[in-house]
This record gives sequence, C-alpha cells and structure tokens, in this order.
Amino acid sequence: MDSNQIEQEMKALVNAPHQFSFENGVIITKVERDLCEGELTVGPDSVNPGGYVHGGALVTLADTVAGCCACSRGGDCVTANESFEFLRTAGGPKIFCRAVPRKMGRTLRVIQTELTDSSGRLVASGTFTFFMTA
Repeated sequence: MDSNQIEQEMKALVNAPHQFSFENGVIITKVERDLCEGELTVGPDSVNPGGYVHGGALVTLADTVAGCCACSRGGDCVTANESFEFLRTAGGPKIFCRAVPRKMGRTLRVIQTELTDSSGRLVASGTFTFFMTA
C-alpha cells in the first residue's frame, strides 16, 4: 500500500463521526511515512474548570496522532505505554500535534509527540509506545 493510500484510509477512519477522537474535537491533518500531524479544536467540552484545555484532551490528541504515525508504514496498533509532560497551560482556539518515530520496530513502535498552541508555544510533549497488532 502506498503512502497516499495509507493517508486517505487513516483520515477516513479517524476523522469519522462516532470515533472517540473525532467526537472529542481531534482530527488528523497529515499522514506521511514516519510523520503525522493533527489538531484539537478547543470547545466548551474540552476545557477544565479553570478554562484551560483539559489534560485528557491533550493526551487524546497526542495518542491519536502518535498512533497514526506508528501505522504510517501500514498495519494496526494499540497503545502499550505512554509518558506525557504538561509544560504550560493551553488555550484555544486550536492545539496542534506533530508526531515522529523514535523506533519503528516490527512489533513495537515508539513515537515522540509535541503539542503547540495557536501562538506556536510548546504546551506538552509525550512518548508513546505502540504494539503492532497487524
């Protein structure tokens, strides 16, 4: 399967109604071999009582984008582990995520993420390990 086909199939699956990430404001915007990008549209359901983007919304964005990166060479995966750092408070209207691999093994893939706000400030980063199921 070529990279354009992988990108189209991944976007069709992830960016569809009734998918957890989509229903929480996350969409995948770019999928290339060993690179994925996505964004969270911040809405009233994605903020904490203090008015900042909820940490769970940031992790959802990062996990979704990282998973797509892990599958950017083909295959399916599930999250096996994650480590995440919240670096500063985040606000909208959008949060952007970029994911690149640290290791692309046959059964385990380790992906690094960086999340930035609409001003380009780094708000969080994380490392995700995925088990390749297919």
